[in-house]
Amino acid sequence: MTQAIAGFLVSVVLAVVMLWGAAALWFRLPGSRRRRRLAVTCWTALALALLALGLRGQWLANLVQLLLLMALFNWCFRLQPAHDRPWSDDVAYLATGEVRDNRLTLHHVRDFDWRTRDDAAICWEARSYDLERLDSVDMIVSSWGRPGVAHVMVSFGFEGETFVVFSVEVRRLRGERFSEIGGFFRQYELAIVAADERDAIGLRAKVRGERVSLFRLRMPQGAMRSLLLAYVEEANALARAPRFYNTVTANCTTLIFAMARGIGARLPLDYRLLVTDRLPGYAFKVGGLWPGHTLPELEERGRIDPRARQVHRAPDFSQRIRQGVPGWESLAGQGEPECGAQQRAPRA
Repeated sequence: MTQAIAGFLVSVVLAVVMLWGAAALWFRLPGSRRRRRLAVTCWTALALALLALGLRGQWLANLVQLLLLMALFNWCFRLQPAHDRPWSDDVAYLATGEVRDNRLTLHHVRDFDWRTRDDAAICWEARSYDLERLDSVDMIVSSWGRPGVAHVMVSFGFEGETFVVFSVEVRRLRGERFSEIGGFFRQYELAIVAADERDAIGLRAKVRGERVSLFRLRMPQGAMRSLLLAYVEEANALARAPRFYNTVTANCTTLIFAMARGIGARLPLDYRLLVTDRLPGYAFKVGGLWPGHTLPELEERGRIDPRARQVHRAPDFSQRIRQGVPGWESLAGQGEPECGAQQRAPRA
């Protein structure tokens, strides 16, 4: 009796893993959609036949499934990420940076003027930032109606005048659409993008119509600098050696969490690190959001997408979207330069 139960459990476990194998073939097998559909159909039919035999006590059926899965795993995990592919325009370049004498220079800062979600006036440029003027870090959370799912970006501010957003994204091919399920199967490479706020926030708020919230983080200046440089170091490493995106283990939230821990932040593990639209609640719990307000107040006053839609591409976009956001009540600034314009000289 015990042997029969054990055999049943083994067959069920193998069947579940065979189902994973069908998904892996669908998302990663090269070739046409018709070819992938045929491969998945054949794999599924074989898996069901072997499952039926396994449930009848035919141990050889379980062995065949195991050998098939070993071959599939060997193929899947030998897939290698690459840099030289026909990338979508918005992830054609990865951010890189260097620091000299307290001056951070970022290469390939994106400043697109988005007309639709697939069409924009393209602009990549180098920008320079005075690290001694770094005095703010904001968490930006953008959601599009899927329960539990949101995109998280981090913006670094320099005395309320200049801002740069870092976004950990999927590096899509030209014409390719993102699939959260595909992100489990090494379908996409990882990208770290540095962008102008008018680009990164404007795209999501105005062009895609997403709900966007901004939360000023409570951090010592030294921690701000360490986090910014951690982003630069991670971006440089990614530019040297490509990595696969993973919906759970290597995404916009888990990389931020790893970098924060890497600079000494004592952050506990929490389910909200995976349920990303709940991340503001996690940041509030650990004392990371601007003090003196309840979480509902921070969420209500941090909603910036209506203003972002109204002032899209305005020179003082970053200042205007922060009006009324806790931590930014006394904001005053002149805005950021247009593409190709020189950054203002650092203060003495």
